[in-house]
Amino acid sequence: MSRLPIEDVLSDLRHALIRSPNGLLTAPPGAGKTTRVPLALLDAPWLQGKKLLMLEPRRLAARAAAHRMAATLNEGVGDRVGYRMRLDTKIGPTTRIEVVTEGILTRLLQQDPSLNSYGAVLFDEFHERSLQADTGLALCLESQRLFRPDLRLLIMSATLDCGPVSQLLGGAPVITCEGRMFPVETRYLDDPLTGHLDSAVTKVIRRALARDQGSLLVFLPGMAEIRRVERQLLDANLESTVHIAPLHGDLPQDAQDAAIAPALPGTRKIVLATSIAETSLTIDGVRIVIDAGLLRVPRFDPRSGLTRLDTIRVTQDSADQRRGRAGRVEPGVCYRLWTEREQASLAARRPPEILDADLTSLVLELALWGTTDPAELSWLTTPPSGSVTQAADLLIRLGALDPTGHITAHGTRMAELALHPRLSHMLLQAGPLNLTDLACDLAALLGERDLLRGPAGRQQADIRTRLDIVHGQHNHAAGATVDRGVHRRITGTAEMWRQQLSRRSTTASPRTGRNQQGVGTLLALAYPDRIAQRQAGTDARYVLANGRGALFAAPDHLGSEPYLAIAELDGGAQWAKIELAAPISQAEIESLYADQIVETEAVSWDEKTQAVQALRQRRLGGLILSQQNLSKPDPALIATALLQGVRQAGLHALAWTPELRQWQARVQFLRRTDGPDSPWPDLSDEHLLQQLDQWLGPYLHSITTLDRVKRMPLDQPLHALLNWDLQRQLDRLAPTHLTVPSGSNIRVDYESAEVPVLAVRLQELFGCQDTPRVAGGKIPVMLHLLSPAKRPVQVTKDLASFWANAYQDVRKELRGRYPKHPWPDNPLTAPPTAKAKRRAH
Repeated sequence: MSRLPIEDVLSDLRHALIRSPNGLLTAPPGAGKTTRVPLALLDAPWLQGKKLLMLEPRRLAARAAAHRMAATLNEGVGDRVGYRMRLDTKIGPTTRIEVVTEGILTRLLQQDPSLNSYGAVLFDEFHERSLQADTGLALCLESQRLFRPDLRLLIMSATLDCGPVSQLLGGAPVITCEGRMFPVETRYLDDPLTGHLDSAVTKVIRRALARDQGSLLVFLPGMAEIRRVERQLLDANLESTVHIAPLHGDLPQDAQDAAIAPALPGTRKIVLATSIAETSLTIDGVRIVIDAGLLRVPRFDPRSGLTRLDTIRVTQDSADQRRGRAGRVEPGVCYRLWTEREQASLAARRPPEILDADLTSLVLELALWGTTDPAELSWLTTPPSGSVTQAADLLIRLGALDPTGHITAHGTRMAELALHPRLSHMLLQAGPLNLTDLACDLAALLGERDLLRGPAGRQQADIRTRLDIVHGQHNHAAGATVDRGVHRRITGTAEMWRQQLSRRSTTASPRTGRNQQGVGTLLALAYPDRIAQRQAGTDARYVLANGRGALFAAPDHLGSEPYLAIAELDGGAQWAKIELAAPISQAEIESLYADQIVETEAVSWDEKTQAVQALRQRRLGGLILSQQNLSKPDPALIATALLQGVRQAGLHALAWTPELRQWQARVQFLRRTDGPDSPWPDLSDEHLLQQLDQWLGPYLHSITTLDRVKRMPLDQPLHALLNWDLQRQLDRLAPTHLTVPSGSNIRVDYESAEVPVLAVRLQELFGCQDTPRVAGGKIPVMLHLLSPAKRPVQVTKDLASFWANAYQDVRKELRGRYPKHPWPDNPLTAPPTAKAKRRAH
């Protein structure tokens, strides 16, 4: 067997773990850390009489690592090296190295917090920062602190930022393996990718087959892309020596083993893989990597309580990992389906899963551990408080936690099932309803990817169709393909749950059958926040118990159901898309959640009728199960709802008169004139709208419609905003009219400008030397001097200057046009007049 780079540092690693209980090991892909380190630690003095536990983030990698180490020892899996994962365990009495998937560690810690049988826990590929790995490390540190100071913890990674991890582990030493990488030529696109990804990937594969030697590893975001590229390659009639091998976590083990096995002599292999092939696995013969540059990751939204799959750009560390697969055994080449300029814009690394994940299972695990506050543990990244609160609220609703956050007996039973708490709650509650068999099938189905392939499958939201297939009642769905591998796993998992529940039951119970009438009930148990009620209208829109809205992406027969229990939503921004659901009756809802149904008196504004609606309602969260009109609603609530309608209509919808608008403008003028300490109230439309309840609310007694409000006089509500003294001062300081020298009483306009405007014929001001003023003589009005035809000829705030400078020009221009009107040489000595000249007799 060839010497691997990791062997150069194994001695340093062994000595470091003798001196310190914790350590970090960094080594590039292909260095051999996954398969050589556990074997090198078997004879460590601190491991005597105990076993070694190594965590792998993926089932495929865990199985492959166990097989590789067992082969190194010339033994079978289950002898000194074994593995544990859900539905697949190979452990024997002589096993000393257990390779496990990450969820298994949490189960072992809950069963024995001291991990008494184990001397060390190795966290492989820790840079992926999965939720399970972060949780496992936090619990192991707590076990080390409370029970096992001798327990060794070793973090292994290829691209980890070691500083924070070393600090978390008490200043643990860092062992670095330089590795051995053959040169890899990187080829970028000349221009950014356009068009369909699948076609672009197929084109690059065919180019690489013609240009380069060796097998190919192609990274694609998901199984749908793998299937489409596989179909295009099959249609391309490649040479018979080229074999196509998909590789993803849902493949049967024999198909996974075939994908990672070396190509037969004289043949080449094209491995179409998800990110599962980034780390841990060595695929012999690969010297060409084609990276589509995308990742598919789950994202949880605490606001909606939904998790959706997002397709994101690959990060720099993932891209480096993928590129490195081409240079493990000889020089290679990496094709990247992005430009060299785009490379610089890639994020350095993905954020830890704990920041984007549904934390319901984590909060339940911590409660079982005895921790109600995650901050009590030592985390590399602290769980977000919003997601923790969301999770705790759901667990309280499911009866897993009491209101103080402590675990209940029901919560303990839920945690022992090692399922998502929603599904474990459903399984446990199914027994008293005689729905256990159906619940096991449903839990298994919901725990897997969709049984139906293709767009036609995604358009069929009725989960009962899938259960029919699981039950063998028919083996297809209209326009969709049944995934037989998923079907096998569902039936196997369902049988495992039936056996486990049977073992836990203290009394024998008959087989309960699979009457699908109970599907909606079971989903409502698992997803009480997603019980949905159809809204009025023709487009099948639903409101959920959590207040969110949902609809079908395409017309669906379920859209006629008055109530649904929804298992899967896509988490859209405003209206989430219903992907899996089943009908449920109102009677079933009321039977399940009678203790949560509340009766309320709801007084609200009805936008459609433009009136206040007062109802007595029976509600389950956001669902209105029944309602009737209230005979004597609270007047204060009616006024509040009516004011909401007024705000929506806007202040302009009220019964304003020109006189009231002028009155409002007069007050606003005096408020501006007095400055910040003005005694005059703010009567701007914006402020009046904000203060509706204070000035208009008291006058709305017995009014329930917007139409009545629109016809209600506003004089009294508005005038009441001024006290008696201000009302008296208003006419003096901001008079509605001013008397000019001609004797005319002219209206002052306070609305059209910041300064009051007096529009007056020029002849009526003869003899007036100063501009008329308001605000107690402080503010001159803006004079709009008019011709005899009442057309503006001059605008001024300085009448004396007008007489002295501009009058003569105006006189020359207008006296010929208006000869019947006086145009004296000296307007200051001429008598003012509102009339034309008298005719001579």
